[in-house]
Amino acid sequence: MKIDLEKITKTYSRPDKTDHIVLKDISFSIENGDFVVILGESGCGKTTLLNLLAGLEEPSSGTISVNGQKIKGIHPSRSILFQQPALIPWLNVMENVAYGCKIRGDTKKLDYRANQFLEIMGLAAFTESKPDQLSLGMAQRVCLARALVGHPKALLLDEPFASLDTFTQAHIQEELVNLWLSEQFTAVFVTHDIDEAIRLGNKIILLGGNPANITDSFEINEKYPRDQNHPRFKEIRVKILERFKNAYMAKRSLL
Repeated sequence: MKIDLEKITKTYSRPDKTDHIVLKDISFSIENGDFVVILGESGCGKTTLLNLLAGLEEPSSGTISVNGQKIKGIHPSRSILFQQPALIPWLNVMENVAYGCKIRGDTKKLDYRANQFLEIMGLAAFTESKPDQLSLGMAQRVCLARALVGHPKALLLDEPFASLDTFTQAHIQEELVNLWLSEQFTAVFVTHDIDEAIRLGNKIILLGGNPANITDSFEINEKYPRDQNHPRFKEIRVKILERFKNAYMAKRSLL
């Protein structure tokens, strides 16, 4: 799935009726099969941008198109994974994974597909478990299986591993990359973690400023899995940190 953003601006109205511009003149393209990471500090508008890509919100100006067609609301071809697991508490794991597909009538080999992704996620023994019987990491893996069971063309991820412990985070990150490589969907991943961005993305877009805009972008052509102790990994991290530092100093000089 190819996604193009052209001069996207998003404005909200404050209680006092003044405008709050979150994003301004955002333009970039995501090629089919890319793993793009949107990297920026907390509160800079990353989630707003992801919501626009999902069709949960509309831009105040500018256009977002998918394969040449303007986005008009949500669509099953674009699946989203949120920061916190969002499971239906009275449904078991299998029912949660299959729920969205059943609602859409996408039931062909659904049990097989759901079992396949639960197996990949290491959850085959928990198909009958309810959400309150799962750890946070397990629940987020269920959400990832649910997001992928419909074979979306694009997967949008909003800091989905931020609340997980280091070991669980590393494991699910590896699973995600392997799924992306095998399923060949387009991925857009939001994070404020530089190391996570380098581990996952083949492209990194830096978002910053007030209102937010693209401050820089990096193409990462290193093979997976990526070792954060490798000299190339450290080199990329230094470049990104330097770019953030320069952007921060420029912002301070305007105050």
